[in-house]
Amino acid sequence: MPPMAKYTATGILKLDTDTYEKELKRLQAELVTMQQWIIETGARLVVLFEGRDAAGKGSSIKRMTEYLNPRHARIAALPAPTERQKTQWYFQRYVEHLPAAGEIVLFDRSWYNRAGVERVMGFCTDVEYARFLRQAPSFERMLIDDGVLLRKYWFSVSDVEQEARFRSRANDPMRRWKLSPMDMQSISRWEDYSRAKDTMMQFTDLSDSPWYTVESDDKKSSRINIIAHLLSTVPYQDIHPKPVEIPSRPEAIGYHRPPRESNRYVPDHAHTLEHVDGKKAKAKAKAKADKPKKNKKSHDGKSGDGPHDHGHKAHEEPAAAQAPVAVETPAPAEVLAAPDPTTETSAPETALA
Repeated sequence: MPPMAKYTATGILKLDTDTYEKELKRLQAELVTMQQWIIETGARLVVLFEGRDAAGKGSSIKRMTEYLNPRHARIAALPAPTERQKTQWYFQRYVEHLPAAGEIVLFDRSWYNRAGVERVMGFCTDVEYARFLRQAPSFERMLIDDGVLLRKYWFSVSDVEQEARFRSRANDPMRRWKLSPMDMQSISRWEDYSRAKDTMMQFTDLSDSPWYTVESDDKKSSRINIIAHLLSTVPYQDIHPKPVEIPSRPEAIGYHRPPRESNRYVPDHAHTLEHVDGKKAKAKAKAKADKPKKNKKSHDGKSGDGPHDHGHKAHEEPAAAQAPVAVETPAPAEVLAAPDPTTETSAPETALA
């Protein structure tokens, strides 16, 4: 009997686990092939992961790097700047994390912090914000002109799904660390973040440095989609590494191992455990997960960051999202005068993107 279909909090059909795991393994093998090409050719790849809190950035990065050589692939997740770094050129602390030849760097949030959280939470001035919007395209063009492969991904999640993930994390002792007071601002300042994102896209979604939006209400689908897209944009080839010959082990001559009693061993905790029938446990867990939930709310659509997300209904909003939102500080004149916007910033009043 096939497993019962599962849906997100907004009613989107989730990708089934078997299909997901099969395709994920195939794509991860291709990522290893891509990395080998990058190492052999000396290419440099930078991937930016931006988006709402709880949108699935971290889990996508985890699957993307799972089988990569950590000597040539690393994650840059920078903490808040120090007092000294605050006096530097804004992009300066990001430059030192850029890749050398044969390396991949994945930024779990990036220099776009200034266009998002810093703007919404008032951590930067209007002048600093305007300067960033002017300089970011030039900074990225310099990277691309120097041969860096730059990819920018925005993870779009609906407000309903985001709140569901927050509540799930709050009840999970293994993931509570992912919640912070700053995350809660994602709910109460949802519209402020939407406006900041729209302005960011207007000034930095350019033909030579475009943004790619990842619909992430279904995490499994979003992981598959971003990996497949990244692979499609990198012109890698299958480069077979030189075969490694494993020599025969020579016979020991004159070596005698010290008595085992002379070593301190870690206690064998593993063999004290009660045997668990893996198949039965998995079947039981699957049956529990597939059991239909009573009084489950259905949702007509979803609201988020995508262009189709303007049909959000008031009764679908989280309670916190209905609270009065602080009036956003108007953008400085020099920002509003920037040329050639690529996306429309105005949106219907019901949009919560």
